[in-house]
Amino acid sequence: MDIWGSAGFDPNTPNVARLYDYYLGGKDHFPADRLAAEEILRVAPEVRAAARANRAFLGRAVRYLADRGIRQFLDIGAGLPSWGNVHEIAGSGSRVAYVDNDPVVLVHGRAMLARDNDITVIPGDLREPHQILKNRHLGIDFSEPVGVLLVAVMHYVAEADDPARIMTALREALPPGSFLVMSHGTSDARRAAVAKAGEVYSSASASITLRSRTEIEALFTGFDLVPPGLVWLPEWQPDQTSGLDFPESAADALLLCGVGRLGAT
Repeated sequence: MDIWGSAGFDPNTPNVARLYDYYLGGKDHFPADRLAAEEILRVAPEVRAAARANRAFLGRAVRYLADRGIRQFLDIGAGLPSWGNVHEIAGSGSRVAYVDNDPVVLVHGRAMLARDNDITVIPGDLREPHQILKNRHLGIDFSEPVGVLLVAVMHYVAEADDPARIMTALREALPPGSFLVMSHGTSDARRAAVAKAGEVYSSASASITLRSRTEIEALFTGFDLVPPGLVWLPEWQPDQTSGLDFPESAADALLLCGVGRLGAT
């Protein structure tokens, strides 16, 4: 893929995947991304720690699913490869499909990850779930339980895109015993951080829609939330390091998260 000639590649427009990479201390970003990220960090310095907490939540959730026998993972909006990639945590014998609509993510993902027959990296847009589900290169067997990962991606889906429709399509494709892992930026977070994030992301590659706790919980319709339910990132089945970045309040993590299990219909 020629990313430099791709209509989807623009180094002068802040890109959500590259912003996240910057917060995590990666190197796959451009001056426009760094400027946008620093604009947010001046008002909301907790964003960098929130990005780390989000990545740590992903790791804990994948381990939770793997411990319960899940051997297939569908990571939609996977972003740039970083530390703690899903296939590394899920372990050998697991099948992982990484999906993203960003040409830079796809190039990096294929170069770094797709060296194993159990890993696929395919283009796809969460707003068109049926296109993802019917992709012949997906490599997911929907007759067996699947872990669907929507980690810090649903807040890039606008209300006009009908998030309930998206979640219904994904849920209806899954067999009982499957899981949904989700983290989502919330309007219940600190007001200044919310305002600045909305302002900066409105001029980035994808605007952000921050939802209330009630609205995020509704996205889990049809799934049974496992303990401790819908909570701030460091509160979901924490380990010894989960709260270190948030000594005053877990709400400084800015995102709510949860894991839901699909029971028998």
